Amino acid sequence: MEKLLTLPETSSAPLSIRAKALVFHDPGSLSLLGDVERIARSDATVLVMGETGTGKELIARHIHHVSGRRGPFVAVNCGAFSESLIDAELFGHESGAFTGASQARSGWFEAANGGTLFLDEIGDLPMALQVKLLRVLQERQVVRLGSRKAIPLDVRLVAATNIDLARAVEAQHFRADLYYRLSVASVRLPPLRERPADIVPLARHFVNVYRTRLSLDDVVLSDGAQAALLNYGWPGNIRELENVIHFALIVCRENTIRAEDIKLVPLMGFAQPAQIGLVPGGLGGQPDAPAQRAGGALTGADSLEARPEPLPQHVGHDDAVALLNQALQALMAQSQEDLFDQVESALVHAAFAHAGQNQVRAAKVLGITRNMLRTQLQRHGLLSKREDDSSLPLSAAA
Repeated sequence: MEKLLTLPETSSAPLSIRAKALVFHDPGSLSLLGDVERIARSDATVLVMGETGTGKELIARHIHHVSGRRGPFVAVNCGAFSESLIDAELFGHESGAFTGASQARSGWFEAANGGTLFLDEIGDLPMALQVKLLRVLQERQVVRLGSRKAIPLDVRLVAATNIDLARAVEAQHFRADLYYRLSVASVRLPPLRERPADIVPLARHFVNVYRTRLSLDDVVLSDGAQAALLNYGWPGNIRELENVIHFALIVCRENTIRAEDIKLVPLMGFAQPAQIGLVPGGLGGQPDAPAQRAGGALTGADSLEARPEPLPQHVGHDDAVALLNQALQALMAQSQEDLFDQVESALVHAAFAHAGQNQVRAAKVLGITRNMLRTQLQRHGLLSKREDDSSLPLSAAA
């Protein structure tokens, strides 16, 4: 048995960071699907955990569909709004509640009334709003900004995160009571590398999607191409697989995707299947050079020099911490007044470089929310305020 989940079709088919399809073919995936559908038939709040690009929104949409709720499915990215706006976006506001509020407006909770509200990147929610969200979940009603009138709600909440919320609770970045309220029913969505039997069926799905858009006849995946796909670690998960197949269809010949058409660019420091006994992936089945990129030579922030030198593989966690303590002791012995800022700056720079200038991965490495990371990036000159604001999407609704 095999099941396919896809996002609703749109005429413009915009580029998106979301996974657009999810196949349940691997035995582990089928078992997960059964658990998800049993959870969906209840009214329990659900917490979906998984790496970026694994299909968390698709799981949330499937939960809504199976639940039989007649209201809308509303998706909101908690990391897409500034702290000053997200309160009004989630809970709504009355006219004159704040500067610029010329008229009353309902929030996303009210928009999802009778249906399901999907809060993606819940770990990015500021602490002050975590308290308000907890109260909404407990009392099943919302109060708009600038109002004292409570509005009753019938909303099922599905939250998602790509960070370890349990660790965030320990670090006091996330409220423990909200964590336990959200995780009544938890779903861990494994990365693509942990469900290898789903890779080729997903690839075939994307072949059919993009060959139609490219006006191509039937296109097949050669045995070599399938081997290349299976022998790769997929750090970008389903989203990366979709991009790889799209490119392969553009360059393939004679309606056949061959190994040399599969453009794989492993992330530095990401363990590939070859490191656990499989054949390396890459162009033509050969390992890719770490510095290779689709656009040619590396420059600027992508250069090898921009990344910190990794410790030798034989250096364990405890030894690395001991070395760090020695370095800190040496710095403190110099009695520098701005030591804290220097150490903080070094940590932020190292994490951002290690993550390839990707904010989501850098935040995950540090165990903090993306909002907190953006603040640090601005403070230490890695991201200007204008650049940060311009990178935010205009709308977080799906």
